Amino acid sequence: MSKNNYLCENLASMNAISAVIITLNEERNIKRCLQSLQDIADEIVVADSFSTDATEQICKSFGVKFIQHAWEGYVKQKQFANSLASNDLILSIDADEAVSSELAQSILKIKELNTEKKVFSMNRLMNYCGEWIRHGGWFPDVKIRIFDRRFVNWTGGQVHETLDIPSDFATIHLNGDLLHYSFYSEDEFRRQTEKFARMSADDALAKGKKSTLFGAYVHCFWRFVRDYIFKAGFLDGKTGLRIGQINAKSVF
Repeated sequence: MSKNNYLCENLASMNAISAVIITLNEERNIKRCLQSLQDIADEIVVADSFSTDATEQICKSFGVKFIQHAWEGYVKQKQFANSLASNDLILSIDADEAVSSELAQSILKIKELNTEKKVFSMNRLMNYCGEWIRHGGWFPDVKIRIFDRRFVNWTGGQVHETLDIPSDFATIHLNGDLLHYSFYSEDEFRRQTEKFARMSADDALAKGKKSTLFGAYVHCFWRFVRDYIFKAGFLDGKTGLRIGQINAKSVF
């Protein structure tokens, strides 16, 4: 076999990965995300919900596959975005996330593996108002983000979408962190937690679940104690205290 034929066959056998992102007015984040994907993704797909900022221009400057699609909720939007990919192996990433250099090396190694009946997880490290948060239940925030779309699908309600993974699939944990630039201000964090709390409450109500004032206080108190004390949120100083307080309020 000639050297050229060997190289062609070897390249053909490698797993091609499509990075898939959903966006809406992500001009402050999307460039960082796309830059982190340049050396690891064979294709980048962006499903945009008609952004009114510079998201589209930034995405197109990177040569991504950019499609605009009306918002249908997290699950349907992510499923639609996956359907646009040319490859079955999906790296699902949010616009406010970026792949660390160590994680990038781990992902590159996946291209040489047998990925049959496997999904790949990673730790997500949160950046809150410029600080990396490593306690209080925020780290390691393990996420499964690489999977074969033919067998794995997004499912869930309005919020907290999850992956439906066949029971016989193995989860391989990768080295390196998925960097999450989550909130730039405390007010932004508070608004987001309130939004998700309302959406979660709507989902619970639709399923016939109910609560009481006493139950709300109990859950609120337990959430703070769990995150701030048992999960060592206090090690993040004043920031850990404020995060614990806001999270407890959202549970209430």
